[in-house]
Amino acid sequence: MWVQAARLVGGTAAVVAGGFALRAVQGAPAALGASPLDIHPVARNSPNWSEGVFQNLEPASDASMTRQDQFRLVGELFTGNEKRQPPFPVPLVTPAPALPAGELAVTWYGHSSAIIEIDGYRVLADPVWSDRCSPSRVVGPQRLHEPPSALDALPAIDAVIISHDHYDHLDVDTVKVLARTQRAKFFVPLGIGAHLREWRIPEDRIVELDWNESATLGELTLVCTPARHFSGRFLTRNVTLWSSWALIGPTHRAFFGGDTGYTKSFPDIGADHGPFDVTLMPIGAYHPGWPDIHMNPEDAIRAHRDVTDTGLLVPIHWATFRLAPHPWSEPVERMLAAAAAENVRVATPRPGERVASVSPPLDTWWRA
Repeated sequence: MWVQAARLVGGTAAVVAGGFALRAVQGAPAALGASPLDIHPVARNSPNWSEGVFQNLEPASDASMTRQDQFRLVGELFTGNEKRQPPFPVPLVTPAPALPAGELAVTWYGHSSAIIEIDGYRVLADPVWSDRCSPSRVVGPQRLHEPPSALDALPAIDAVIISHDHYDHLDVDTVKVLARTQRAKFFVPLGIGAHLREWRIPEDRIVELDWNESATLGELTLVCTPARHFSGRFLTRNVTLWSSWALIGPTHRAFFGGDTGYTKSFPDIGADHGPFDVTLMPIGAYHPGWPDIHMNPEDAIRAHRDVTDTGLLVPIHWATFRLAPHPWSEPVERMLAAAAAENVRVATPRPGERVASVSPPLDTWWRA
């Protein structure tokens, strides 16, 4: 199997080495963002910075896979069966015309992109509208469904939150359109502000926070909470911080998990900032090669229970990009089973669908 994987990697490299490479790298330099030298002055004073990089509160030893693990993953990703793709076009819902922001609602746009409405504010989380989550517009993981609406058709956004700088969570083209079409500030973990400045986002629209730091937007408090993950857009890892987010309004509270492995920080987050009325927890892209940095569906249910007793769970980080070799719909099926066992209320919206009810009817659209 290793020989086959090696041949596959070699064949891919040979293609890229030809004229195709000229198209593959189009736009890549800008997408890479800031250099570590630009990021370092902001990051180095953080208590979570050590030995030249940010550190998890708990070791995540599997953040770097061995070469053997990488070969195995390449083989699994490229030689999988049809169950790793949706068997039919993913059904989309065109969001309704903009109304005043609600007291508590979530509109899921696919993967980790979502609008969270909380006490009259709209917060856009990890917006990625590009066709690929990659520095290239030609190679890299491609969307399994179109965005349910155009980016410039979004309602007025009050804040944009970013969990970390991986391409499936921070997209240069999306950020630039939002900077042009919206007035919202970008709330980001330490170091990511350097990427935004590199992309000409005005300084007064960037708010950088360390873990457990907060900022206010009117009556809304945004808290940068810990996660267990890693960062990096090219060869250098962990020079920008990764996070989850707690959104605290006058009446309601929401938690955005971003991208994370299970962490002992979840009970602390629940105690300090919860209980939350709704959580958005990542359930997909898990693999035995990285158990510390991506939650599986059962971990997501456990994390949800850590931060709330009665809140609604909306699953994210699945269905849109193929980032791991598990079957396409396996994450949501496993999540439903785990949720039933733990009496957790869940919503499973279609991309573009708005969930406003505390007990929405279950829609198993992926089985259609």
